Amino acid sequence: MRHSPEFHREAAARRHAVRWRDAPRRRRATPQGVLAVLAIAGALGFGWTSADRFAGARPAAAPAVDAAPALALDAEAPLPARAFGLCHSGGGRDCVVDGDTFWIDGEKIRIADIDTPETHPPRCALEAELGAQATRRLRALLSAGPITLAMADRDTDRYGRKLRVVLRGGESLGGMLVAEGLARPWEGRRRPWC
Repeated sequence: MRHSPEFHREAAARRHAVRWRDAPRRRRATPQGVLAVLAIAGALGFGWTSADRFAGARPAAAPAVDAAPALALDAEAPLPARAFGLCHSGGGRDCVVDGDTFWIDGEKIRIADIDTPETHPPRCALEAELGAQATRRLRALLSAGPITLAMADRDTDRYGRKLRVVLRGGESLGGMLVAEGLARPWEGRRRPWC
């Protein structure tokens, strides 16, 4: 038996009404509930003593638990030698992302004095091959001994990476990559490799 379009619309409306009527309802935060939470939080004081509140003091920061040792990025003391791995995505410790970016002690470093071919994603086969070679070479250079991270003209780039010139014995590792044809000197912007 065929039903009219009107019958189908009414049946769909009934199914929809039943579905929403029987569904459990979410409770919304009421202004009174929000105020109660704020009052309790204020009574607990978030770590301030009552005398501190009137003096304008802030609570002391809680000590970090199991945190990685802070990296002295601003000091020009050599960092100890270590073995670097590869980490093509995400964060890491002591690993190379590509030919001009690496992680060390939980900090992402962008080598400030060079530009290397892109590997994520490359724009052509030549860029892919040069980018892979630059990545492998940077890994070997970083793993070869202690390095020094020298401040660049600014602290971070637009992606939040620390900008540093990487040195060993006063010689730039970026300069070594340039001399080997795996990078070019940084000119203030990226240029295509294809």
